[in-house]
Amino acid sequence: MAQAADTARTVIMTVDDDPGVSRAVARDLRRRYGESYRIVRAESGESALDALRELKLRGDLVAVILADYRMPQMNGIEFLEQALDVYPGARRVLLTAYADTSAAIDAINVVDLDHYLLKPWDPPEEKLYPVLDDLLTAWRSSDYKPVPSTKVVGHRFSARSSDAREFLARNQVPYRWYSADEPEGQRLLAAAGADGRRLPLVITPDGETMIEPDAPELAAKVGLATTPAADFYDLVVIGGGPAGLGAAVYGASEGLRTVLVEREATGGQAGQSSRIENYLGFPDGVSGAQLTDRARRQAAKFGAEILTAREVTGLEANGAARTVRFADGTQIAAHSVILATGVSYRQLQAPGLPDLTGCGVFYGSALTEAASCQGQDVYIVGGANSAGQAAMYLARGAKSVTLLVRGPDLSASMSHYLIQQVNEAPNISVRCNTVVDSAHGGAELEQLTLRDVATGGSELVDAKWLFVFIGAAPLTDWLAGSVLRDKRGFILAGPDLTPDGRPPADWELDRPPYHLETNIPGVFVAGDARAESAKRVASAVGEGAMAVMLVHRYLEQS
Repeated sequence: MAQAADTARTVIMTVDDDPGVSRAVARDLRRRYGESYRIVRAESGESALDALRELKLRGDLVAVILADYRMPQMNGIEFLEQALDVYPGARRVLLTAYADTSAAIDAINVVDLDHYLLKPWDPPEEKLYPVLDDLLTAWRSSDYKPVPSTKVVGHRFSARSSDAREFLARNQVPYRWYSADEPEGQRLLAAAGADGRRLPLVITPDGETMIEPDAPELAAKVGLATTPAADFYDLVVIGGGPAGLGAAVYGASEGLRTVLVEREATGGQAGQSSRIENYLGFPDGVSGAQLTDRARRQAAKFGAEILTAREVTGLEANGAARTVRFADGTQIAAHSVILATGVSYRQLQAPGLPDLTGCGVFYGSALTEAASCQGQDVYIVGGANSAGQAAMYLARGAKSVTLLVRGPDLSASMSHYLIQQVNEAPNISVRCNTVVDSAHGGAELEQLTLRDVATGGSELVDAKWLFVFIGAAPLTDWLAGSVLRDKRGFILAGPDLTPDGRPPADWELDRPPYHLETNIPGVFVAGDARAESAKRVASAVGEGAMAVMLVHRYLEQS
């Protein structure tokens, strides 16, 4: 009996234009290999090629292809030659009559034929199965690389391709990357009928293809929840960073019907951190991705819904309900809302940078690009913890990492422990009083102009990689006209709403706002979006938990 295949999605294909012969071959193959392999049969070369392309897109494996030599429109050799482009690792067998043996022998050189079988092959125990057993054994020992996961085909220096990879990685969706310039990437493009002019091409495990998908489309196709299960909840948490995840965990665990709405990917800026070493309970440090994954699974365990790639555009108070509006025109409502929208990286305003974003210039850690930085010179703009953590992570494989800091040293904004690590790293250098004046390149970053702010002198350096960490701005513009904010856009809450001891002008309750409550009763804020927040992971998680406690107090008195 044949050994079990390494995956249940492995195919043996047979192609013959004679329906009787086709059924007979498939019958004999199923009798011997049906428990371990999927037997697929086709009655023409064209239909077989269509089936192979579909299998390719789904990530299925093809171990052996048996094709009849004498078929109209496309004979067996012509078919196997094209099948070689789709599945180069599949073993190829030509079924021939005795009169066609010379053609079969010639085919060994044309399509690298593995074997030819004379018809009829009765009894199969003697003439068919021994040959197939040997071919399957050889295939299993080869590097056929089963990939039952999402596939992304794109260019390394492509902003859209980079965005898709970052989205999948941050949402913990397994995927495999293929360069459009490499043979396997070209095979996938051909199988999808794509010319490669518009990238990325994303292929789901079921074989569905998307070209240049936006985040909502990508999220829906790779299995992320994007549609709320209900119209009304006890609590809507807007934002999936540490504060939002903390609120979701505590809200759901305490019996509140909770939904968390995230615009991009859970984790926020902390989720992109390569290493967090000062978070309580992790003496050896923890990556932002690990912490995010655990928190997300914890929230889901307690029953919180998590919606991804949903952009919130409005918040209204309608009687006792708080209505949250989405960009697509839909809405949900709840008794209470926690705003945990966090912040986004500020854009570096220097000539040339906007056009090169995603093509060598990245905001945030962009950890999916780290592998491509092996042996390269990397530049990082910023002097806070996020820049230092990225420098330590990238220094593991990069030839050199240069931190560009506007200030005179790192002590103003970087933790002491991290400064020590940066100073001790042999391939990290720090250039203080230095800014990026401009970036240069065509399809990708090639050079940077650096300026010393103390002396005014400039220097042109070769650079393929630039990561920018220059502070963050709150994601609160959509709250204009409803929730009070300070001049920088951070949300005012609690005591900050009553600096003179009096509540806001539109406050209708007898009590003052609770500590994290905004000017709308029942709407709270937690984490980095709050004015004067600590901008630390631990404090954000704590505020998320505290906000839930205040939600309970609000609901009890409503």
